[in-house]
Amino acid sequence: MDVRHATAPDQIPGMTTEQLRARFLADGLFRPGEVRLLYSHEDRLVLGGALPAAGPLTLPNPPELGSATFLERRELGVVNIGPPGTVTVDGSVFELGARDVFYVGRGARHVTFEGGAFYLVSTTAHTSHPTALSTDPEQVALGGREGANERVIHKHIHAGGIRSCQLVLGVTVLAPGSMWNTMPCHTHHRRTEAYLYFDLGPDDRVIHLMGEPAQTRNLVLADREAVVSPPWSVHCGFGTRSYAFVWAMGGENQDYQDMTPVAIGELR
Repeated sequence: MDVRHATAPDQIPGMTTEQLRARFLADGLFRPGEVRLLYSHEDRLVLGGALPAAGPLTLPNPPELGSATFLERRELGVVNIGPPGTVTVDGSVFELGARDVFYVGRGARHVTFEGGAFYLVSTTAHTSHPTALSTDPEQVALGGREGANERVIHKHIHAGGIRSCQLVLGVTVLAPGSMWNTMPCHTHHRRTEAYLYFDLGPDDRVIHLMGEPAQTRNLVLADREAVVSPPWSVHCGFGTRSYAFVWAMGGENQDYQDMTPVAIGELR
């Protein structure tokens, strides 16, 4: 497990590109035959990737968690960004198609993955909710062609969908010809958010904007790379082509609308 410490806004101006990537970029999550994990001290998010190859993979319990099992005090969101696969939780098997989302509640003991390509997001949890599969989520269409940001937001784990203790998660799919996501952008003062970009070609990239609104920085992300966005940071991006991304949040509340909008003219 890769461990990342929390950061303050005044640390960002002096950072080099390499330092920014070392603090906020989650790359190398998807390696054949492995479960790769990253622990962020920003709201104690855990991000990961499980890419089964020769056979099933088991969710490990890294010593950094200090728990008897991975989900003793946590909950887990699973997004299949690959071909069909299965997730088995304590003997029960669930089939996930492409872009399906699966929730595993606190207290589950054994989780295994087979087939597919699974993105993992875990938050701490003080209550337990039932394990559930989401294949037909609430959908919200936003943006338009004139702004190159026509997109559909698929809301899976939230107050009106799969219930959780802290985790809020969904998938946004940009229409062909649209490249901007989350514009106008915003910050979350009570939550940390992570973006995983996928469905990009090998030579395509997303320029992800981060930092305080008046002092932005950027990270260049490739397919299946993620970025951690602290509560004080904006998060939006522009791709070399259309793509999809998983957004996941954890923090003080689950109110999807709890955000502070940033006008485009305020960005620097």
